[in-house]
Amino acid sequence: MHDDFDRCYRAVQSKDARFDGWFVIAVLSTGIYCRPSCPARTPLARNVRFYPTAAAAQRAGFRSCKRCRPDASPGSPEWNIRGDVVARAMRLIADGTVDRTGVTGLADRLGYTTRQVERLLQAEVGAGPLALARAQRAQTARMLIETTALPFGDVAFAAGFSSIRQFNDTVREVFDLTPSGLRQRTANRTEMPTGAAGTLTLRLAVRQPFAFEGLFGHLAATAVPGCEEVRDGTFRRSLRLPSGAGIVSLTPSPDHVRCSLQLEDFRDLPVAIARCRRLLDLDADPEAVDAVLRADEALRPLVLKAPGQRIPRAVDEHEMAIRAVLGQQISTQRARNLAGRLAADYGRPVADVSGGLTHVFPAVSELLDIDPQRLAMPGARKQAVQGLVTAIDAGQVVLDAGADWDAARTQLLAVAGVGPWTAEIIAMRGLGDPDAFPATDLGTRAAARRLGLPDDPRGLSAHSSRWRPWRSYVTQYLWTALDHPVNQWPPKEAA
Repeated sequence: MHDDFDRCYRAVQSKDARFDGWFVIAVLSTGIYCRPSCPARTPLARNVRFYPTAAAAQRAGFRSCKRCRPDASPGSPEWNIRGDVVARAMRLIADGTVDRTGVTGLADRLGYTTRQVERLLQAEVGAGPLALARAQRAQTARMLIETTALPFGDVAFAAGFSSIRQFNDTVREVFDLTPSGLRQRTANRTEMPTGAAGTLTLRLAVRQPFAFEGLFGHLAATAVPGCEEVRDGTFRRSLRLPSGAGIVSLTPSPDHVRCSLQLEDFRDLPVAIARCRRLLDLDADPEAVDAVLRADEALRPLVLKAPGQRIPRAVDEHEMAIRAVLGQQISTQRARNLAGRLAADYGRPVADVSGGLTHVFPAVSELLDIDPQRLAMPGARKQAVQGLVTAIDAGQVVLDAGADWDAARTQLLAVAGVGPWTAEIIAMRGLGDPDAFPATDLGTRAAARRLGLPDDPRGLSAHSSRWRPWRSYVTQYLWTALDHPVNQWPPKEAA
């Protein structure tokens, strides 16, 4: 989009927040870059340049605006709706892959050479993997400086910098302030308060409209005992992160989500934030989705009633895949109990002084020696769970932030006991494919029947072609037509 100068400039003139995250505007006369909705006076057209990412603007020598804080805007929805190599790379970089394994590790995950990955990213987003990771580290550093009392040495370490000097130089270059100056400038801010000791509280930006009731209602209705809970209007869950465990509390509002994180290791902060945004589908573009779906007369009433639906996704692709298999052909409550038993038996314990969370959902490596007797389900489904765990561990099924959606479906369907419904649910909720469509889902078919749509899988699949590439969102809208706990927020038992 950044290549369309006239369209971008009109968005800047109208201060349209819907375009925040799609691109940044760099002002030649001031040397700064801003989000499109920056309240500052619109610069003359001849003095601006548009860049696809903050990293590209930084690479061109521009500094971040101190007023609109463009790095804190929602992420570009483009990376969530595309399945090509660049989009997969951007999702992996957001998940911290470059910081953990370097550019070589990123290239290996994508199946390309480092030179190819560098070339593709430079061509499309104006910056390579290292520059993109650096921009992410700078934003993490800013967040910690502004919202915690951590010593700057700890901030540098947590943000992923290799030295204090690199941290100081980057902060000064990107924000035109020293770390101490940045903290002093934001000392009186109240919109991003610090929580209790060891807890970081921040606001997760979201594009509006935001129909959070359907999203949080679904997460509440499917919450795994011991790993997830609802308490005082807040969805809480444990997290398994690269350097340790964590607990997140998410409280929705129409224009943001309040996020409180307790982390064993602050180095996990950027990964935890990225995964929480992914869980809540916060980088979606609801205007684009709803514009397509409103065109269908059958769907229009649902869209107009609660616009801005989001997909209830996952913080861990492997966890969602295992839970999808556990939930085959049984009630939501029964699936929750099975997953809770698995977590209690094999998951790592966590200390939750503020609630009732007891375990982190187990990693695949912790389930390799699972006792089939602990799985109170038919033998075929037990074999499906064990087969999926083995296939993931062996690399025969690849499910991560940068997974190829079509390849993942093929790999999943090769596992005995994994059928189309399971593969589509995993693609939709685990991998974030916006066009996944579980046409055999009983709830989807019941809602379709209520709306006068075809309710047989073949007919519904054929009809669904008009909804591409947003069929995952159609599924969420259809579920909102049902009288089911997934549509209750806060849940009745917690109301």
